Amino acid sequence: MELMQLEMFVAMVEEGSFRRAADRVFRTQPAVTMAIRKLEQELGAPLFDRSNRSDYALTDSGELLYEHAKRLLNLRDETISALEQLHTFRSGRIRVGANESTSLYLLPQLILEFREQYPKIKIEVSRHLSARLPHELRQRNLDFAILSFLPDETDLEATPIMRDELAFIVSPGHRLANQERVHIRELGAESFIAHNVRSPSRDKVIDTFRRFQTPLNITIEITTIETIKRFVGMNLGVAFVPLMCVREECERGELVVVPIDGFRHERTLWVVRRRTDAHAHAAQAFIRMIDSISERLLGTQQSAAGRSAGKALSDAVN
Repeated sequence: MELMQLEMFVAMVEEGSFRRAADRVFRTQPAVTMAIRKLEQELGAPLFDRSNRSDYALTDSGELLYEHAKRLLNLRDETISALEQLHTFRSGRIRVGANESTSLYLLPQLILEFREQYPKIKIEVSRHLSARLPHELRQRNLDFAILSFLPDETDLEATPIMRDELAFIVSPGHRLANQERVHIRELGAESFIAHNVRSPSRDKVIDTFRRFQTPLNITIEITTIETIKRFVGMNLGVAFVPLMCVREECERGELVVVPIDGFRHERTLWVVRRRTDAHAHAAQAFIRMIDSISERLLGTQQSAAGRSAGKALSDAVN
């Protein structure tokens, strides 16, 4: 039993004649007659009562087949329509995972640009610790993850999206706020507010203080960068945070970034996905958009060294 046979049968039922049914399905009248006879042979029962040649009434088998044939043909049409919407980006979804800072300061700009191009695509954002994201990708719980490191897994591939620095921030009322530069050795007496999650950035700070034989006095550990910024703004201590996370506060004069001699930690942010050719259409569109933004953003950062990463991102995307 083929869908084309069922379509001819339904056309015959609804048109009431072989000629009109043939015109409707763009086939010849003999082709429609043969298709219905093959159906009857396959089902082992007549579909029409042929006692009245001018009125082809359905048998009980014909009634049952007509009901189910309509449902099958409607499902076929719905499937074709859904696939067309998927392929033309009028439906579909992408799932993106990121850590706290990326979710707040990079991902919104990426989603904004993607939504301008593909407003019908559903976007699901999940926040995880960075160390967890490669596992979520391999478990197919995410289509993309944004990471500040290249994962070791060979089944993942990465595209660079932007570079960012670790910034030393103080309150405007802090004694170092008006300094043009300071050295790591000058920070041994400072009280530091730190993120309580281990990361390459935290390890870099610890290693640098150790290298200069300078005490690193972490007096407060906090779970979120937003709270760290609040505490620093209240002059409860100083901190190292991603530069892109403090652009707005620095512009408003709520925080101050002080350059440090002897320390610089630049990181690249990567959009990571599974290494496969079977990505969904929406996911393929997202990575094309990422490639475009990456070219603009990294080019802007190279030509405007010294600007904050957050400002560069805003310029490049907007």
